Amino acid sequence: MDIFNLGEHILNLIEMALAFWNDKVGMVFDLLKESPTTFKDGGPWAIVEQIEPIFVGVGSSLVVLFFVIGFCAESVDVKEDMRFEVILRMLMRVGIAEWLVANNVTIMKAFFQSAGALVGLLTKNKSKEIKISSEQADIIKDLGFGPSLIMLILSIVIALVIIICGFMLLYTVYFRFLKLLVIVPLGAIAFSTTAGNRTVSNTAVSYAKHFLSIVLEAVTMALAILMCNAFINAGLPSFTSDYADWTKVLIYLCELTFGTAMTVGMVKGAQNLTGKALGL
Repeated sequence: MDIFNLGEHILNLIEMALAFWNDKVGMVFDLLKESPTTFKDGGPWAIVEQIEPIFVGVGSSLVVLFFVIGFCAESVDVKEDMRFEVILRMLMRVGIAEWLVANNVTIMKAFFQSAGALVGLLTKNKSKEIKISSEQADIIKDLGFGPSLIMLILSIVIALVIIICGFMLLYTVYFRFLKLLVIVPLGAIAFSTTAGNRTVSNTAVSYAKHFLSIVLEAVTMALAILMCNAFINAGLPSFTSDYADWTKVLIYLCELTFGTAMTVGMVKGAQNLTGKALGL
């Protein structure tokens, strides 16, 4: 065994880091397909179900309050406003508000399942894994002692960056679940404002937009990971064709690191991107 040939060690280190990344990407896709109701075997959701009746009770009480606020804000002449069509419109507004308050969790569950199903369709293919190209692998194996020593140091740094990026992906997805679980009970209070006038009901609109941006964030995350992995797997750009082999390896490893870091950045900004793209 040639102790001065570090190519195999470099290749093994990079492949280990990529295997870790692919494993975490697979976990992320599984989590994005999962509904908050089944996250962690439903333990966190059980707490939501326990406290939800409290928020529904408060929201049902607030329906009347917001209705009175909206009625007083819109009414100029009470006698004139007591027409049949006006009374019917007010009763419909109160009925819709009360229905939204009582059934807000059921509505949210439907959105959870729809977003999970869409992520499942996006991640059906098996081309989402990052693999080092055979051409670059052969170059790494044949590196001399000097370049391979430099590449070994660089590969250690790259492996650490990829591992940290993998954990950041997982953290971002877990944080998304936490955001959803926290805002779900608040839906009963937010939807109670629909009983008021247009100014008061803006709270419900704002809540619905924020909720949708977090739910659809899963779809944006899945798209970002798929696109960034495809970007990495595309190989070196054409302008590197005249470069030395060790330079190609250096560029390849740097691009690999850049790609994983870019993936994390896209995933962390998925909610903001979703909100801007869909006007939420």
